[in-house]
Amino acid sequence: MSRNLPRSGARRIVTRVGVGLAAVGLLAACTSNTPEESEEETDGGQQNAASSNDEPGENVVIGFSGPQADHGWLAAINTFAEQAAEQYSDVELRMAEGTNDPSTQISHIETFINDGVDAIVLLPTDGAALTQVATQAMEAGIPVVNVDREFSDDAAARTTILGDNYGMGVSAGEYACQLVAENNLGDDAVIAEIAGIDSLPLTQERSQGFADALEACGQDVDNRVAAEFTVESGEEAASNLLQAANEIDIIWNHDDDQGVGVKAAFDNAGRDEFFFIGGAGSANAMRWIQSGEMEATVIYPATQAGDGIKLARLIAQDRGLSDLVQVEVPRRIVLDAPVVTAENVEEYLPMGFES
Repeated sequence: MSRNLPRSGARRIVTRVGVGLAAVGLLAACTSNTPEESEEETDGGQQNAASSNDEPGENVVIGFSGPQADHGWLAAINTFAEQAAEQYSDVELRMAEGTNDPSTQISHIETFINDGVDAIVLLPTDGAALTQVATQAMEAGIPVVNVDREFSDDAAARTTILGDNYGMGVSAGEYACQLVAENNLGDDAVIAEIAGIDSLPLTQERSQGFADALEACGQDVDNRVAAEFTVESGEEAASNLLQAANEIDIIWNHDDDQGVGVKAAFDNAGRDEFFFIGGAGSANAMRWIQSGEMEATVIYPATQAGDGIKLARLIAQDRGLSDLVQVEVPRRIVLDAPVVTAENVEEYLPMGFES
């Protein structure tokens, strides 16, 4: 819900430091390690590929394993992985059935090792629990791309690609500070936070980033509740928050999947006096932004596995990113956490996931 107050000036889009590969197609713009040669159009009238990294190379088999797609963000992870593989005639993607059981996921990786795949892209149910089997894959000469949830040993992955949880909180907090300034909310602005599962490091990192950014502009979190990344828990937590605070200026909800329930609680209570900021980047949230029911959402890229597939392909084909001086694929990539508002929502909507 977007608070009905005047807003002045263009909004500043806040991102964190990192390699900005937020869109699954961005890696296509990277070139190979050899100088690009000028070629005439083929007899069929088709243009060359956008970059020589897109040109077919050695055929590779990539195994992908991730958690069960029990909410929108994880479903989108799988979708972007499949879409990335479909872009290349030289990639065969083998998708293991999603599971939330670390033992089952370990067996999937062992199968990939026994099958001799060329690379593995792994979003672990539990980073520590999957570290040993990922290390076994690496020792067998199969490069592993670790997505989103880190292993406990860097040697377990050739490349790690991550969202920026702390940066996500900072982006939300800096945007909240901007709203305070633009709308003259003053030093006593009432700011609330609806977190995810408090026991998870990712939630703690998001909350810390939010608090640090607010502190920089003299604000803090006045009311905080935690949900569990589900619609039901989001509605319950938001209802409790509204009962505890008669008036709120800004609310940041960590997760757009639970945000469906959060917004239902707002609607049921008839409360819309606050600026509503979301998190993760669902299509639902972006449509609410378009209709004026929500102020903004902070992206936590569901494209990570798609980017992982693209990186795994280059690693397996012994290719790198020659847009960098270093010719090898980087060992660690942290994606940006941009803020989506009414000004740029059209750009991000195609990457939004359905909650």
